[in-house]
Amino acid sequence: MPHFLKPLVAMIAGAAALAVAMVVPAQALVEIDVNKGVIEPLPIAITDFISGNGIGTQISDVVAADLARSGLFKPIEKGAFVEKISNPDVAPRFADWKVINAQALVIGRVSREADGRLRAEFRLWDTFAEQQLVGEQYFANENNWRRIAHIIADAIYERLTGEKGYFDTRVVFVDESGPKDKRIKRLAIMDQDGANVRYLTRGDDLVLTPRFSPTRQEVTYMSYASGKPSIYLLQIETGQREPIGEFPGMTFAPRFSPDGQRVVLSFGRNDGNSNIYAMDLRSRNTQRLTESNAIDTSPSYSPDGTQITFTSDRAGRAQIYVMGADGSNAKRISFGEGTYSTPVWSPRGDLIAFTKQSGGEFSIGVMRPDGSGERILTTGFLNEGPTWAPNGRVIMFFREQAGAAGPKLYSIDLTGRNEQHIPTPSFASDPAWSPLLD
Repeated sequence: MPHFLKPLVAMIAGAAALAVAMVVPAQALVEIDVNKGVIEPLPIAITDFISGNGIGTQISDVVAADLARSGLFKPIEKGAFVEKISNPDVAPRFADWKVINAQALVIGRVSREADGRLRAEFRLWDTFAEQQLVGEQYFANENNWRRIAHIIADAIYERLTGEKGYFDTRVVFVDESGPKDKRIKRLAIMDQDGANVRYLTRGDDLVLTPRFSPTRQEVTYMSYASGKPSIYLLQIETGQREPIGEFPGMTFAPRFSPDGQRVVLSFGRNDGNSNIYAMDLRSRNTQRLTESNAIDTSPSYSPDGTQITFTSDRAGRAQIYVMGADGSNAKRISFGEGTYSTPVWSPRGDLIAFTKQSGGEFSIGVMRPDGSGERILTTGFLNEGPTWAPNGRVIMFFREQAGAAGPKLYSIDLTGRNEQHIPTPSFASDPAWSPLLD
C-alpha cells in the first residue's frame, strides 16, 4: 500500500537544546534540527481542512495548537493567507505561500464514509522546494476526531524533525478538589493537551503517584482503599483494579519496568528507613534491591531495563544514585547544592529528570546518567513530579504558586524556554505521561 494511503490501524479506537528552523533556499527540503540550541520556530501554514460541517476546521486547529505548543513551529495567522485552498488534491500556488514566508504548508479534507466513519486526509508541502513531503489518510469514528488531529500533528512533527512526535498520548494525574484540609483526590486521565478528561476513581480513597505502563493502557498507583497504603494495577479501558501486593509498612512510588512485566517500588519500615524492591507482576515474587539504613525511594528504570536511578539520603541528604537493575554497584551522581528527589529516566536514555530543592525554591532539571551536564529548566515556589513525553523532548510536572490554593500542571521542553500551562478542571498533581497510543 503506498505510504500516502496508509490507513490508521484498527480505525482509531477511543484508547481501544531544541529546534532551529532552517532558512530554506529554493530546492532545499525544509527540516528542523532538534539538536541545535537556537530556537527559531518554523513558520508553517495550516489551512482549514475542507469539510461540510466545520469539523475540518476543528481538526486543523488542534493540529496547529499541538505544533505551536511544541515550541518548534510557528503557525501563521490565517488572515495572512493569500491562496484559499479549494482542492487539496491540486498542488498549491507556491508563490502565494512563499510571500508570507510559510516554509511548510498543511492542507487537508475531512469527509464521511458510507458507514458513518470520518475520513481525514492531509498533505504536507515544502513550499520552497515545491515538493510534497508526506500525504496520508485516516479513518475514525466521529467522536475520535481529536485523535485524528493529534496523529496528523505527530506525522508532521516526525517528517520535519526526524523524531517521533508525542501528541497522540494521554496523561494520568491526580485531580484535586475541595479545601486543603479536606482535599478529594481522584485519578483522572486526559489527552496531553488537557482535553477529554475522564475520572478513573471516585475520590472515596486517597490516591497517589499514578504511573503509566510502557506497554499497555494500564496504570499502577498507591491507594489507601484498604485502610493502609497498597499498590494497585488499573486497566484504563475496563476499569478493572487489582492489588499487586500488600506490605506491612508504607509503600511508595511504584514504577513499571520497560517491558511492563515488573514494578519497582520503595517499602518503608517502622524505623523510618525504606528500601527498594522489584516485583514480578506474573509471579508476584519480590526482590529486595537495596540494603541500606537510609531512605531509598523514587526508583525509575533506564529504558533498556539494565539500571535504576533512585533517591537516597545515605550520604546525609537526599541525592540521586544509579545502580544495576539487580541492586548492584550503586553510585551517587548528583553533587550540587541542595537536595534532589523524584529522578525519572528519559525514554531516550540520555538524561535523568529530577526535582531539586535549594535556596527555598524547587526546580525541575535534567542531568546525564553519569551526573554530568546538570541543567535547571524551571524554578519556582513548589515544582515537583517530572514525567517525560515518550519522545524524551518535553517534561510535564506540577507546580503550586506561593499562596495558591492548589497545584497545576505545566510542561517544559529541554531548552527551558517553552513552558506551557496544561489546563485541568480542578487542581492537579502527579502527572504521568503515556507512551504513544496504538
